[in-house]
Amino acid sequence: MKTRTNINKKRIGTALISMALLTGSLTFSLNAFGATSVKAQLSPDFTIVVDGSERTFYSADGSEAHPIVYNGTTYLPLRAIGELMGKNVNWDQSSLTVTISGTRSSSPVKGTPDRNAKSQNITAEIRDDFTIVVDGVTQKLTDANGNTVYPMLYNGSTYLPLRSIGQLMGKSVSWDSNTETVTLSSTNGSLVTDADSFNKTQNNNSWNNASNGTITVEDAKNKALAHAGLSASQVNFVKANKDWDDGREIYEVEFYTKDYKEYDYEIDARTGEILSYDYDAENYSYTAPNTNNSGSYIGENKAKSIALGQVSGANESNVAFVKFDYDDGRAEYEVKIIYNAMEHEFEIDALTGRIISRDTESVYD
Repeated sequence: MKTRTNINKKRIGTALISMALLTGSLTFSLNAFGATSVKAQLSPDFTIVVDGSERTFYSADGSEAHPIVYNGTTYLPLRAIGELMGKNVNWDQSSLTVTISGTRSSSPVKGTPDRNAKSQNITAEIRDDFTIVVDGVTQKLTDANGNTVYPMLYNGSTYLPLRSIGQLMGKSVSWDSNTETVTLSSTNGSLVTDADSFNKTQNNNSWNNASNGTITVEDAKNKALAHAGLSASQVNFVKANKDWDDGREIYEVEFYTKDYKEYDYEIDARTGEILSYDYDAENYSYTAPNTNNSGSYIGENKAKSIALGQVSGANESNVAFVKFDYDDGRAEYEVKIIYNAMEHEFEIDALTGRIISRDTESVYD
């Protein structure tokens, strides 16, 4: 457990920060490198509880990485969160991209707690030029009001807002102002909700190789691919996330092949058992476009370009598929784009290029 300072002192410090925020004395300035210099507060007195266990975060060099409060939002170190998710965290300097993926190949960092740390004002950077990619999906971070938020850089560590951390881990987030405790917890998922405590039965199946007793998302994806008789290079993943179904923790995995076949899997997150799967080829049959009496079709490339023009920031690598089809006797192109964890589906008139319909939803829905 951490050494805690007098709670009255902490409340005074919090009040001073709040006053500074209200009066605008916590200012920021822009520099030429896509970074916004901001005044924030290092908050070692905050307690972070994840699934019932108090957590202390360490940088790769073993030094303790404390929570940071900026503009009323708590930020946590991303690399240490990657450890909790059982994933590798990679930094690409050339593209300024943090990638979280795969099954973690090294043990969590064992550091030395910083017992003498105190709450203090610090200077950090908000980095709107950093890109966060999780399991191949570029993340668009927003606050509770839907406003875009960006990663923070402090002492060489990348931090993300608490709400975004909760979304990446699939956990709910709560805050206790009396004890200054942040709690990230999984949905209970139990048939019985009136009890003093809850235990989840562990299974010793060989697939249970993640730190929390469940298989990793990469295991789930590989399990689905093996069942479908496909390799990762043959498909585009649309969804691979953890959820609860009838009190059981599962992975939902969805992908498309290059010839427009759709696969949906539900996989037990603890045993790796395939609970259900769906294979849909009927709606993805390809009919070669040609000309008719009304003129020439615009072609797949043009349809793709029209759809991409509607999704700011997306490029060709985000296109899941483009296919020609008929709907009510009308020739059209169907285009699906996956970008920033959102799935955009378009129906485009094959003759005129007019967007007939558009549907957008989160890949987690």
